[in-house]
Order: sequence, then C-alpha cells, then structure tokens
Amino acid sequence: MSEWLVLTLAMAAACAVVLTIVVINNRRIPEDDDPSETPDVIEYMTMMIGVVYAIVLGLAIAGVWEARSAAQETVRQEAQALHEISARAEVYPQAVRERIRADVDAYVSYVVEEEFPHMAEHGELTDRGTELLEKVRRSVTDYRPADDFEGQAYQPLVDQVSVADDARGARGQSAGETMPGVVWFGLIIGALVTVGLIFTLQIRRTGRELLLAGLFSALIAFLLFLIWNFDAPYGRGISATAGPFTDLFPRLTD
Repeated sequence: MSEWLVLTLAMAAACAVVLTIVVINNRRIPEDDDPSETPDVIEYMTMMIGVVYAIVLGLAIAGVWEARSAAQETVRQEAQALHEISARAEVYPQAVRERIRADVDAYVSYVVEEEFPHMAEHGELTDRGTELLEKVRRSVTDYRPADDFEGQAYQPLVDQVSVADDARGARGQSAGETMPGVVWFGLIIGALVTVGLIFTLQIRRTGRELLLAGLFSALIAFLLFLIWNFDAPYGRGISATAGPFTDLFPRLTD
C-alpha cells in the first residue's frame, strides 16, 4: 500500500469520524436550544489552524536550512582533506609529491568546473569525479615509504583520502531535494486551508483588512518559496557552493 493511499484513507477517516459525531450531536439537540449561548468555535479553529501551520512551516524551514548547512560543511571537509593531502605530500620524493599534487589538482578542478554544475542540474555525482578521486587514492596508497620519516606521513595521508572519500559520498547523498513529496503536499494544502480560512471570517473591503489579508497571503507564499529555495542544497538560490575548494586551491581558479 502506497503512502499516498494511506494518507488519503487516514484523512478521509478523520473527516468521516468528525462529521459523524457532529451530525449525531445535532440530532440530539432539543428544539428549544439557543445557539447564541454556545461559544462560536470558528475563530478558535482559525487561530489553532494558523498556529499549527506556523509550527509546521518553522520546522520545514529549519529542516531545509540544516540540510543546506550540512551540505556546505561536507564541502568544507572534503576540500580540507584534499588540501591536507597536497600539503603533507611534501615529505615524499619530488616525483611522488608532484604526482599526488597533480592528481589532487585535477580532481579539484573537475569538481569546481564540472561536477558542481552537474549536481545543480541533475542532483547527483559524476562517474568522472569518482575516477579522479580513485586516482588520488592510488597515488597515495601505491607508494611505499622509503624510511621511517616517510612512513610516519603515510598513514595520515591515507586517512585524509578516506575523509575526502567519505565527504564526497555525503555530498552525493545531499545533492538532490531533501523534502519528501508528502511534506510538500501538507505544506501546500495547509497554505490553502490557512488562507481560505480568511474568508470564513467577516472580512470587509476596507483598506486595512484587505492590506492585512494580502500581506498574510504574501508571507505564506514567501515562506513556501524560501523552503523550496533551500530544498536542493546545491541547486537553487542560496545553495552550498564550491567556495572551500576555491579558497584552499586559489591557483586552480585564477
């Protein structure tokens, strides 16, 4: 059973139970009942729906912002690990050192110039980037240290390759949209219900009331746009960038 079918059945069941209770209660009301003595619940319901929807919006904004921040931190960790590999290779012979740094530079250049635009458009990593990182790994692990001094630098270099690989994997996992479709369904339906409740109140065509109604609707639209803008950490608006790579490898982006 799909999640959409379960959601539809749950919503239909909840509505059916409430409406059934209301109908049964109305049939039991005596003829001399005075409705004016019963508190009007419409304003209370409007207020509660607005509060609940505001909480949902706040949680959604916090979620997508946290995902965007985590994506940017992943990029920083990957760039820092590669920078450490390039720096710590100083203890190796010149030929080995230059090969490692050339492989690192090739990977960083490809990530900045090719892979980030590809992630923004397709929401996934590229096979070429994986191949270039594997080449960096081979350059580091295939060398046999010639003495104890080089041997002490070997394991930290291997560890930094693992950190870069792990960060790259995390970057790939966060490349797509983070908000599930069912959450978007709830946000949009909630927005329609919340704005629609304006018309259940006695709103008149005064300038002040129309202005407030317009601003309220515009605010909800803006918050939904904000969530959509943050939803793809690498693909839209205020997205995670390749800044850490360009900061740590400025010579490759001049």
